[in-house]
Amino acid sequence: MTGIEQVRARLIERVEIDRRLLESGCVEQVAEAAAVITRSLSADGKVLFFGNGGSSMDAGHLAAELLGRFRKERPSLAAVSLSDSTAAMTAIGNDYAYDEVFARQLSGLGRRGDVAVGLTTSGNSANVVRALEQAAALGLVTIALTGAGGGKVAAVADLCIRVPTEDTADIQEACMHLGHSICELVEAALFP
Repeated sequence: MTGIEQVRARLIERVEIDRRLLESGCVEQVAEAAAVITRSLSADGKVLFFGNGGSSMDAGHLAAELLGRFRKERPSLAAVSLSDSTAAMTAIGNDYAYDEVFARQLSGLGRRGDVAVGLTTSGNSANVVRALEQAAALGLVTIALTGAGGGKVAAVADLCIRVPTEDTADIQEACMHLGHSICELVEAALFP
């Protein structure tokens, strides 16, 4: 297979995943997630994103879309990526355990009415699961973005958006698309 053929094949796979997304219920869940986040931000709440590896970068990206802007020039919105604090991540991981790196930050930063958004392609990242449990205990609304199986986060998140594939790269790409859709809906609702 040539490079061109490989790129075409990959794009065809991407279109198929998008078709499955349209049929999966993700569209309604994304609209629900945006409504939850809009309510929180309207009531002076904040959105706390977190994930590991590529998902940590996606968490930072989505927080930046709300802090900065997505499509509209508008005031900054309260969003934080817990993965971005190297000092907190390493100190908590060292002093407690890596499973606690997000839960501990949520304990200090999260308040009832805030929204916690965990990204995990497998749905089983122990620190994301633990953080969603902690967030729920603190009265935060919890959202997970994950793969088709849902993993352990499906049982702990208030809203679990499952991308209909088990391929890590495809899940990450779809989660970013869905995350951008959430940001766009939040902007449209708060700044019509």
